[in-house]
Amino acid sequence: MNHVKSREVSAARTPAGDQLPGALPEALRAELSAFRRDLHRHPELGNQEFRTTAAIKERLERAGLRPRVLATGTGLICDIGTRDAMADGQAVAAAPDRPLLALRADIDALPIPDTKNVDYASTVAGRAHACGHDVHTVVVLGAGLVLAELARTGALPRPVRLLFQPAEEVLPGGAPDAIESGALEGVGRILAVHCDPRVDAGRIGLRTGAITSACDRLEVELDGPGGHTARPHLTTDMVTAASRVAVDVPALLARRVDARAGLAVTWGRLASGHACNVIPEHAELSGTVRCLDLDAWRQAPDLVHAAIDEVAALHGAKSQITYVRGVPPVVNEPVTVQLLHSAMAARRGEGAIEDTEQSLGGEDFSWYLEHVPGAMARLGVHPPADPTYRDLHRGDFDVDEQAIKVGVELFTGAALLDGDLAD
Repeated sequence: MNHVKSREVSAARTPAGDQLPGALPEALRAELSAFRRDLHRHPELGNQEFRTTAAIKERLERAGLRPRVLATGTGLICDIGTRDAMADGQAVAAAPDRPLLALRADIDALPIPDTKNVDYASTVAGRAHACGHDVHTVVVLGAGLVLAELARTGALPRPVRLLFQPAEEVLPGGAPDAIESGALEGVGRILAVHCDPRVDAGRIGLRTGAITSACDRLEVELDGPGGHTARPHLTTDMVTAASRVAVDVPALLARRVDARAGLAVTWGRLASGHACNVIPEHAELSGTVRCLDLDAWRQAPDLVHAAIDEVAALHGAKSQITYVRGVPPVVNEPVTVQLLHSAMAARRGEGAIEDTEQSLGGEDFSWYLEHVPGAMARLGVHPPADPTYRDLHRGDFDVDEQAIKVGVELFTGAALLDGDLAD
Protein backbone atom coordinates (compact mmCIF):
# COMPACT_ATOMS: atom_id res chain seq x y z
CA MET A 1 0.00 0.00 0.00
CA ASN A 2 1.35 3.43 -0.92
CA HIS A 3 1.05 5.81 2.00
CA VAL A 4 1.56 9.54 1.68
CA LYS A 5 4.86 10.49 3.26
CA SER A 6 4.26 14.24 3.35
CA ARG A 7 1.96 15.37 6.18
CA GLU A 8 2.46 11.93 7.70
CA VAL A 9 0.80 11.49 11.08
CA SER A 10 3.43 10.96 13.73
CA ALA A 11 3.01 7.85 15.83
CA ALA A 12 6.59 7.85 17.12
CA ARG A 13 5.51 9.31 20.45
CA THR A 14 2.81 6.62 20.81
CA PRO A 15 4.30 3.12 20.47
CA ALA A 16 2.00 0.10 20.32
CA GLY A 17 0.21 -0.54 23.56
CA ASP A 18 -1.70 1.47 26.13
CA GLN A 19 0.58 4.56 26.15
CA LEU A 20 -1.91 6.21 23.81
CA PRO A 21 -4.93 7.16 25.94
CA GLY A 22 -8.45 6.19 25.01
CA ALA A 23 -8.22 2.42 25.53
CA LEU A 24 -11.58 0.71 26.02
CA PRO A 25 -12.32 -0.08 29.70
CA GLU A 26 -13.38 -3.66 30.35
CA ALA A 27 -16.72 -2.67 31.89
CA LEU A 28 -17.60 -0.60 28.82
CA ARG A 29 -16.47 -3.39 26.51
CA ALA A 30 -18.94 -5.76 28.19
CA GLU A 31 -21.68 -3.15 27.97
CA LEU A 32 -21.05 -2.62 24.26
CA SER A 33 -21.21 -6.35 23.61
CA ALA A 34 -24.58 -6.50 25.37
CA PHE A 35 -25.77 -3.42 23.46
CA ARG A 36 -24.74 -5.02 20.16
CA ARG A 37 -26.59 -8.23 20.99
CA ASP A 38 -29.72 -6.29 21.88
CA LEU A 39 -29.59 -4.55 18.49
CA HIS A 40 -29.01 -7.94 16.86
CA ARG A 41 -32.19 -9.30 18.46
CA HIS A 42 -34.21 -6.32 17.24
CA PRO A 43 -33.10 -5.50 13.67
CA GLU A 44 -34.85 -2.65 11.87
CA LEU A 45 -34.85 -1.89 8.14
CA GLY A 46 -33.81 1.37 6.55
CA ASN A 47 -35.73 4.46 7.70
CA GLN A 48 -37.55 2.32 10.27
CA GLU A 49 -34.78 2.31 12.91
CA PHE A 50 -36.86 3.98 15.64
CA ARG A 51 -35.98 1.58 18.46
CA THR A 52 -32.32 1.60 17.48
CA THR A 53 -32.23 5.41 17.37
CA ALA A 54 -33.94 5.67 20.76
CA ALA A 55 -31.48 3.23 22.37
CA ILE A 56 -28.44 5.13 21.07
CA LYS A 57 -29.93 8.47 22.08
CA GLU A 58 -30.69 7.29 25.61
CA ARG A 59 -27.14 5.99 26.15
CA LEU A 60 -25.52 9.18 24.89
CA GLU A 61 -27.79 11.34 27.02
CA ARG A 62 -26.93 9.21 30.03
CA ALA A 63 -23.28 10.15 29.37
CA GLY A 64 -24.21 13.84 29.51
CA LEU A 65 -24.15 14.38 25.75
CA ARG A 66 -26.71 16.14 23.53
CA PRO A 67 -27.60 13.91 20.57
CA ARG A 68 -29.89 15.27 17.84
CA VAL A 69 -32.20 13.01 15.83
CA LEU A 70 -31.93 13.59 12.08
CA ALA A 71 -34.75 15.30 10.22
CA THR A 72 -35.63 11.95 8.60
CA GLY A 73 -36.85 10.72 12.00
CA THR A 74 -34.24 8.00 12.47
CA GLY A 75 -30.50 8.23 12.93
CA LEU A 76 -28.77 10.95 14.89
CA ILE A 77 -25.67 13.08 15.30
CA CYS A 78 -23.87 13.93 18.51
CA ASP A 79 -20.96 16.34 18.97
CA ILE A 80 -18.19 15.95 21.53
CA GLY A 81 -15.75 18.69 22.50
CA THR A 82 -17.60 21.66 21.00
CA ARG A 83 -18.53 24.54 23.28
CA ASP A 84 -22.15 23.42 23.56
CA ALA A 85 -21.70 19.66 23.28
CA MET A 86 -22.21 18.60 26.88
CA ALA A 87 -25.30 19.05 28.96
CA ASP A 88 -23.12 20.23 31.85
CA GLY A 89 -21.04 22.49 29.59
CA GLN A 90 -17.77 21.11 30.94
CA ALA A 91 -16.37 18.91 28.17
CA VAL A 92 -14.52 21.01 25.61
CA ALA A 93 -11.81 19.90 23.20
CA ALA A 94 -8.41 21.58 23.28
CA ALA A 95 -9.31 23.27 19.98
CA PRO A 96 -13.14 23.36 20.03
CA ASP A 97 -13.41 25.68 17.03
CA ARG A 98 -11.47 23.42 14.65
CA PRO A 99 -13.44 21.43 12.05
CA LEU A 100 -14.95 18.27 13.51
CA LEU A 101 -13.70 14.75 12.92
CA ALA A 102 -16.81 12.68 12.10
CA LEU A 103 -17.16 9.00 12.98
CA ARG A 104 -19.91 7.38 10.95
CA ALA A 105 -21.91 4.21 11.61
CA ASP A 106 -24.84 2.79 9.64
CA ILE A 107 -27.65 1.40 11.81
CA ASP A 108 -30.08 -0.48 9.55
CA ALA A 109 -30.53 -4.23 9.02
CA LEU A 110 -31.37 -6.44 6.04
CA PRO A 111 -34.63 -8.07 4.91
CA ILE A 112 -33.35 -11.64 5.25
CA PRO A 113 -33.99 -14.30 7.94
CA ASP A 114 -31.47 -14.91 10.71
CA THR A 115 -30.46 -18.59 10.61
CA LYS A 116 -27.95 -18.62 13.49
CA ASN A 117 -28.50 -20.80 16.55
CA VAL A 118 -27.46 -18.23 19.18
CA ASP A 119 -29.31 -16.62 22.08
CA TYR A 120 -29.05 -13.19 20.44
CA ALA A 121 -30.55 -14.26 17.09
CA SER A 122 -33.11 -11.95 15.52
CA THR A 123 -36.57 -12.00 17.07
CA VAL A 124 -38.08 -10.33 13.99
CA ALA A 125 -39.12 -12.68 11.17
CA GLY A 126 -37.30 -12.01 7.90
CA ARG A 127 -34.98 -9.38 9.39
CA ALA A 128 -31.33 -9.72 10.38
CA HIS A 129 -28.20 -7.72 11.08
CA ALA A 130 -26.36 -9.74 8.44
CA CYS A 131 -23.93 -7.01 7.37
CA GLY A 132 -22.45 -6.01 10.72
CA HIS A 133 -24.17 -2.65 11.11
CA ASP A 134 -24.85 -3.50 14.74
CA VAL A 135 -21.07 -3.74 15.21
CA HIS A 136 -20.49 -0.45 13.38
CA THR A 137 -23.05 1.18 15.67
CA VAL A 138 -21.47 0.08 18.95
CA VAL A 139 -17.98 0.90 17.70
CA VAL A 140 -18.98 4.54 17.14
CA LEU A 141 -21.04 4.59 20.34
CA GLY A 142 -18.14 3.20 22.37
CA ALA A 143 -15.65 5.58 20.79
CA GLY A 144 -17.97 8.47 21.61
CA LEU A 145 -18.30 7.48 25.26
CA VAL A 146 -14.51 7.15 25.64
CA LEU A 147 -13.85 10.44 23.83
CA ALA A 148 -16.39 12.25 25.99
CA GLU A 149 -14.39 11.23 29.06
CA LEU A 150 -11.16 12.40 27.40
CA ALA A 151 -12.79 15.74 26.56
CA ARG A 152 -13.67 16.23 30.21
CA THR A 153 -9.96 16.11 31.05
CA GLY A 154 -8.90 18.32 28.14
CA ALA A 155 -7.19 15.39 26.37
CA LEU A 156 -9.24 15.62 23.15
CA PRO A 157 -7.31 17.68 20.58
CA ARG A 158 -10.28 18.62 18.40
CA PRO A 159 -14.07 18.13 18.46
CA VAL A 160 -15.66 14.94 17.20
CA ARG A 161 -19.06 14.25 15.67
CA LEU A 162 -20.75 10.87 16.02
CA LEU A 163 -22.96 10.15 13.01
CA PHE A 164 -25.43 7.27 13.24
CA GLN A 165 -26.87 7.02 9.76
CA PRO A 166 -30.05 5.19 8.72
CA ALA A 167 -30.86 3.33 5.52
CA GLU A 168 -27.45 2.39 4.13
CA GLU A 169 -28.96 -0.68 2.48
CA VAL A 170 -31.62 1.34 0.59
CA LEU A 171 -30.34 2.78 -2.70
CA PRO A 172 -29.03 5.46 -3.00
CA GLY A 173 -28.48 5.07 0.74
CA GLY A 174 -29.33 7.24 3.71
CA ALA A 175 -26.17 9.33 3.41
CA PRO A 176 -27.67 11.96 1.05
CA ASP A 177 -30.54 12.54 3.50
CA ALA A 178 -28.10 12.76 6.41
CA ILE A 179 -26.02 15.31 4.50
CA GLU A 180 -29.17 17.31 3.73
CA SER A 181 -29.98 17.21 7.46
CA GLY A 182 -26.66 18.94 8.21
CA ALA A 183 -24.57 15.91 9.21
CA LEU A 184 -21.45 17.34 7.54
CA GLU A 185 -21.82 20.96 8.67
CA GLY A 186 -18.56 21.92 10.36
CA VAL A 187 -16.92 18.55 9.54
CA GLY A 188 -13.38 18.53 8.18
CA ARG A 189 -12.74 14.79 7.96
CA ILE A 190 -14.80 11.59 8.25
CA LEU A 191 -13.96 7.99 9.21
CA ALA A 192 -15.83 4.70 9.02
CA VAL A 193 -15.25 0.97 9.40
CA HIS A 194 -16.95 -1.94 7.69
CA CYS A 195 -16.98 -5.49 8.99
CA ASP A 196 -14.91 -7.84 6.83
CA PRO A 197 -15.30 -11.60 7.37
CA ARG A 198 -12.16 -12.20 5.29
CA VAL A 199 -9.99 -10.42 7.89
CA ASP A 200 -9.27 -11.97 11.29
CA ALA A 201 -10.55 -10.20 14.38
CA GLY A 202 -7.80 -8.09 15.91
CA ARG A 203 -6.72 -6.75 12.52
CA ILE A 204 -7.84 -4.12 10.04
CA GLY A 205 -7.47 -3.79 6.27
CA LEU A 206 -6.52 -0.47 4.67
CA ARG A 207 -6.36 0.77 1.11
CA THR A 208 -5.59 4.14 -0.46
CA GLY A 209 -7.94 5.07 -3.30
CA ALA A 210 -11.09 3.17 -4.23
CA ILE A 211 -11.96 0.50 -1.63
CA THR A 212 -15.51 -0.28 -2.82
CA SER A 213 -17.29 -0.13 -6.14
CA ALA A 214 -20.17 1.80 -7.58
CA CYS A 215 -23.46 -0.05 -7.43
CA ASP A 216 -26.66 0.79 -9.34
CA ARG A 217 -29.94 -1.08 -9.81
CA LEU A 218 -31.28 -2.07 -13.21
CA GLU A 219 -34.83 -3.08 -14.18
CA VAL A 220 -35.69 -4.08 -17.76
CA GLU A 221 -39.10 -4.82 -19.31
CA LEU A 222 -39.37 -6.35 -22.77
CA ASP A 223 -42.57 -6.43 -24.82
CA GLY A 224 -43.72 -7.83 -28.16
CA PRO A 225 -46.46 -9.91 -29.79
CA GLY A 226 -46.72 -13.41 -28.36
CA GLY A 227 -48.40 -16.47 -29.75
CA HIS A 228 -48.30 -20.24 -30.18
CA THR A 229 -44.98 -22.03 -29.83
CA ALA A 230 -45.85 -23.81 -33.09
CA ARG A 231 -45.52 -20.50 -34.98
CA PRO A 232 -42.63 -18.54 -33.44
CA HIS A 233 -42.03 -16.79 -36.77
CA LEU A 234 -45.27 -14.87 -36.23
CA THR A 235 -44.22 -13.61 -32.79
CA THR A 236 -41.46 -11.91 -30.92
CA ASP A 237 -39.80 -14.90 -29.30
CA MET A 238 -39.76 -13.22 -25.92
CA VAL A 239 -37.97 -15.95 -23.98
CA THR A 240 -35.13 -15.94 -26.50
CA ALA A 241 -35.05 -12.12 -26.53
CA ALA A 242 -34.81 -11.98 -22.74
CA SER A 243 -32.15 -14.66 -22.72
CA ARG A 244 -30.07 -12.79 -25.27
CA VAL A 245 -30.34 -9.55 -23.28
CA ALA A 246 -29.18 -11.45 -20.18
CA VAL A 247 -26.17 -12.97 -21.98
CA ASP A 248 -25.21 -10.44 -24.65
CA VAL A 249 -25.51 -7.13 -22.80
CA PRO A 250 -22.74 -7.88 -20.25
CA ALA A 251 -20.51 -9.18 -23.08
CA LEU A 252 -21.21 -6.11 -25.24
CA LEU A 253 -20.39 -3.71 -22.41
CA ALA A 254 -17.09 -5.50 -21.83
CA ARG A 255 -16.05 -4.35 -25.32
CA ARG A 256 -17.20 -0.74 -24.91
CA VAL A 257 -15.46 0.15 -21.64
CA ASP A 258 -11.83 -0.08 -20.61
CA ALA A 259 -11.53 -3.48 -18.93
CA ARG A 260 -9.72 -1.84 -16.00
CA ALA A 261 -12.94 0.05 -15.15
CA GLY A 262 -14.55 -3.21 -14.08
CA LEU A 263 -18.02 -2.33 -15.38
CA ALA A 264 -20.21 -5.40 -14.85
CA VAL A 265 -23.93 -6.11 -15.24
CA THR A 266 -25.07 -9.10 -13.19
CA TRP A 267 -28.66 -10.32 -13.32
CA GLY A 268 -30.50 -11.50 -10.24
CA ARG A 269 -33.92 -12.14 -11.77
CA LEU A 270 -35.38 -13.12 -15.14
CA ALA A 271 -39.11 -13.86 -15.52
CA SER A 272 -41.26 -14.60 -18.56
CA GLY A 273 -44.19 -16.79 -19.51
CA HIS A 274 -46.62 -19.15 -17.77
CA ALA A 275 -47.22 -22.10 -20.11
CA CYS A 276 -44.99 -24.44 -22.09
CA ASN A 277 -46.80 -23.89 -25.41
CA VAL A 278 -47.37 -20.13 -25.24
CA ILE A 279 -44.79 -17.57 -26.32
CA PRO A 280 -45.27 -14.72 -23.83
CA GLU A 281 -45.74 -11.07 -24.67
CA HIS A 282 -43.70 -9.78 -21.75
CA ALA A 283 -40.41 -10.46 -19.95
CA GLU A 284 -38.65 -8.83 -17.03
CA LEU A 285 -35.02 -8.75 -15.92
CA SER A 286 -33.46 -7.11 -12.87
CA GLY A 287 -29.91 -6.90 -11.67
CA THR A 288 -27.08 -4.64 -10.63
CA VAL A 289 -24.49 -2.55 -12.41
CA ARG A 290 -21.16 -2.44 -10.59
CA CYS A 291 -18.10 -0.44 -11.52
CA LEU A 292 -14.63 0.00 -10.06
CA ASP A 293 -13.91 3.33 -11.74
CA LEU A 294 -15.63 6.63 -10.93
CA ASP A 295 -15.45 8.06 -14.47
CA ALA A 296 -16.80 4.87 -16.04
CA TRP A 297 -19.62 4.85 -13.46
CA ARG A 298 -20.68 8.29 -14.62
CA GLN A 299 -20.91 6.99 -18.22
CA ALA A 300 -22.62 3.72 -17.27
CA PRO A 301 -26.32 4.68 -17.65
CA ASP A 302 -25.94 5.77 -21.28
CA LEU A 303 -23.80 2.74 -22.15
CA VAL A 304 -26.17 0.26 -20.51
CA HIS A 305 -29.26 1.81 -22.11
CA ALA A 306 -27.69 1.65 -25.57
CA ALA A 307 -26.58 -1.97 -25.20
CA ILE A 308 -29.98 -3.18 -23.99
CA ASP A 309 -31.85 -1.32 -26.71
CA GLU A 310 -29.58 -2.77 -29.41
CA VAL A 311 -29.91 -6.38 -28.28
CA ALA A 312 -33.66 -6.12 -27.70
CA ALA A 313 -34.26 -4.53 -31.11
CA LEU A 314 -32.23 -7.25 -32.80
CA HIS A 315 -34.81 -9.75 -31.55
CA GLY A 316 -37.86 -7.60 -32.26
CA ALA A 317 -38.59 -6.64 -28.64
CA LYS A 318 -39.35 -3.19 -27.31
CA SER A 319 -37.39 -2.34 -24.17
CA GLN A 320 -38.29 -0.16 -21.22
CA ILE A 321 -35.39 0.46 -18.85
CA THR A 322 -35.38 1.75 -15.29
CA TYR A 323 -31.86 2.65 -14.22
CA VAL A 324 -31.66 3.58 -10.53
CA ARG A 325 -28.52 5.41 -9.48
CA GLY A 326 -27.03 3.82 -6.39
CA VAL A 327 -23.69 4.86 -4.96
CA PRO A 328 -20.28 5.82 -6.38
CA PRO A 329 -17.11 4.05 -5.20
CA VAL A 330 -15.71 4.85 -1.77
CA VAL A 331 -12.39 6.54 -2.60
CA ASN A 332 -10.13 6.70 0.46
CA GLU A 333 -8.14 9.90 0.79
CA PRO A 334 -4.42 9.21 1.36
CA VAL A 335 -3.81 11.38 4.43
CA THR A 336 -6.83 9.91 6.20
CA VAL A 337 -5.63 6.38 5.41
CA GLN A 338 -2.30 7.30 6.99
CA LEU A 339 -4.17 8.58 10.06
CA LEU A 340 -5.95 5.22 10.46
CA HIS A 341 -2.68 3.40 9.85
CA SER A 342 -0.89 5.42 12.55
CA ALA A 343 -3.73 4.91 15.02
CA MET A 344 -3.77 1.14 14.54
CA ALA A 345 0.02 0.93 14.66
CA ALA A 346 -0.01 2.85 17.96
CA ARG A 347 -2.64 0.53 19.40
CA ARG A 348 -1.58 -2.90 18.15
CA GLY A 349 1.54 -2.53 16.05
CA GLU A 350 2.19 -2.68 12.33
CA GLY A 351 1.46 -6.42 12.29
CA ALA A 352 -2.24 -5.74 12.92
CA ILE A 353 -2.59 -3.91 9.59
CA GLU A 354 -2.96 -5.53 6.19
CA ASP A 355 -3.54 -4.29 2.67
CA THR A 356 -7.04 -4.92 1.38
CA GLU A 357 -8.33 -5.23 -2.16
CA GLN A 358 -11.08 -3.19 -3.76
CA SER A 359 -14.46 -4.77 -3.14
CA LEU A 360 -17.25 -5.02 -5.71
CA GLY A 361 -19.73 -4.18 -2.96
CA GLY A 362 -21.33 -0.74 -2.78
CA GLU A 363 -21.35 1.59 0.26
CA ASP A 364 -23.12 4.93 0.63
CA PHE A 365 -20.24 6.25 2.75
CA SER A 366 -19.01 7.36 -0.68
CA TRP A 367 -21.48 10.27 -0.70
CA TYR A 368 -19.73 11.89 2.28
CA LEU A 369 -16.42 11.74 0.44
CA GLU A 370 -17.90 13.89 -2.33
CA HIS A 371 -17.84 16.71 0.26
CA VAL A 372 -15.01 16.08 2.77
CA PRO A 373 -11.86 13.94 2.87
CA GLY A 374 -12.12 10.64 4.67
CA ALA A 375 -11.54 6.91 4.59
CA MET A 376 -13.10 3.57 5.47
CA ALA A 377 -11.17 0.72 7.09
CA ARG A 378 -12.00 -2.97 6.88
CA LEU A 379 -12.63 -4.23 10.40
CA GLY A 380 -11.65 -7.87 10.87
CA VAL A 381 -14.49 -9.93 12.38
CA HIS A 382 -13.49 -13.50 11.50
CA PRO A 383 -12.68 -15.69 14.54
CA PRO A 384 -9.03 -16.60 13.91
CA ALA A 385 -9.47 -20.25 14.95
CA ASP A 386 -12.72 -20.81 13.01
CA PRO A 387 -12.29 -22.53 9.62
CA THR A 388 -15.81 -21.51 8.60
CA TYR A 389 -16.24 -18.46 6.41
CA ARG A 390 -19.57 -16.62 6.84
CA ASP A 391 -20.03 -13.97 4.21
CA LEU A 392 -21.95 -10.73 4.51
CA HIS A 393 -25.64 -10.70 3.56
CA ARG A 394 -26.14 -14.28 4.68
CA GLY A 395 -28.46 -15.42 7.43
CA ASP A 396 -25.64 -17.17 9.31
CA PHE A 397 -23.34 -14.13 9.36
CA ASP A 398 -21.82 -13.40 12.78
CA VAL A 399 -18.73 -11.74 14.21
CA ASP A 400 -15.98 -12.24 16.74
CA GLU A 401 -16.85 -9.49 19.22
CA GLN A 402 -13.16 -8.80 19.81
CA ALA A 403 -13.67 -6.56 16.77
CA ILE A 404 -15.68 -4.11 18.88
CA LYS A 405 -12.69 -3.28 21.08
CA VAL A 406 -10.43 -2.99 18.03
CA GLY A 407 -12.84 -0.63 16.27
CA VAL A 408 -13.35 1.59 19.31
CA GLU A 409 -9.63 1.93 19.95
CA LEU A 410 -8.93 2.55 16.26
CA PHE A 411 -11.35 5.48 16.30
CA THR A 412 -10.21 6.91 19.64
CA GLY A 413 -6.60 6.63 18.52
CA ALA A 414 -7.42 8.38 15.25
CA ALA A 415 -9.24 11.16 17.10
CA LEU A 416 -6.19 11.75 19.31
CA LEU A 417 -3.66 11.63 16.48
CA ASP A 418 -5.87 13.77 14.27
CA GLY A 419 -4.68 16.71 16.31
CA ASP A 420 -1.34 16.38 14.45
CA LEU A 421 -3.01 17.13 11.08
CA ALA A 422 -3.28 20.63 9.69
CA ASP A 423 -6.73 21.53 8.38
